[in-house]
Amino acid sequence: MTPQTDDEPLVDDIAARIRARIMNGELAIGKPLRQAALATEFGVSRTPVREALRQLQNGGLIEMQPNRGAVVRVPAPWEVRQAYEVRAELEGMAARRAASRITERGLAALREHNAVLCEAVARAAGEGTGGGSAATTAANDCFHTVICEAADNPWLTRMIDRINESFPRNVSSLALAGDERHRQLNIREHEAVIEALAAHDADRADELMREHVISSGEHLTAWYERRSQTVFHG
Repeated sequence: MTPQTDDEPLVDDIAARIRARIMNGELAIGKPLRQAALATEFGVSRTPVREALRQLQNGGLIEMQPNRGAVVRVPAPWEVRQAYEVRAELEGMAARRAASRITERGLAALREHNAVLCEAVARAAGEGTGGGSAATTAANDCFHTVICEAADNPWLTRMIDRINESFPRNVSSLALAGDERHRQLNIREHEAVIEALAAHDADRADELMREHVISSGEHLTAWYERRSQTVFHG
């Protein structure tokens, strides 16, 4: 094992802070990451920033481009599709396990999170806006988290988290924004999963969750396909 140097905790901290900003959308896909600006912001030399960016590059969140340096990476559409195929199987398993374990409190939490999404759709229709926000991203994430927690399998949760951490979490909201039909579909699919869990129907919960994640993955893949054609051009 390679011994840890004095700089490694600092590098890990900087990488974590940059990763968090990418995941919440503060640093958008395609955005250049300037070492000098980041070093000034974090009050450090360029060396730990450079190492942090290398760490994020190895993790697939950023890439190095000629004449541009480090940029927040736009995943290839096939990567998104394949990741969601795996996620669908894992979350289907989580829903299957949750069907026999979820409590009334857990079901109530699922309904509350889905209600946030319903309210956002209604508000967007009234205001003529896209409907995506930090609140809807959080509600959607929390919906899936409740089911993972009810499944009571830390290994399963860690594997799902690893897939989710490969893509900025705000992108799902961006993909849904402006697409009322798909936002409504997302809510109806959540409602069907809740009904299956409330009925303790493991087979149905598994099937519905897998279909839901695959549907979301296809929609997100299409968004990335459109985005990848424009983000570095123009």
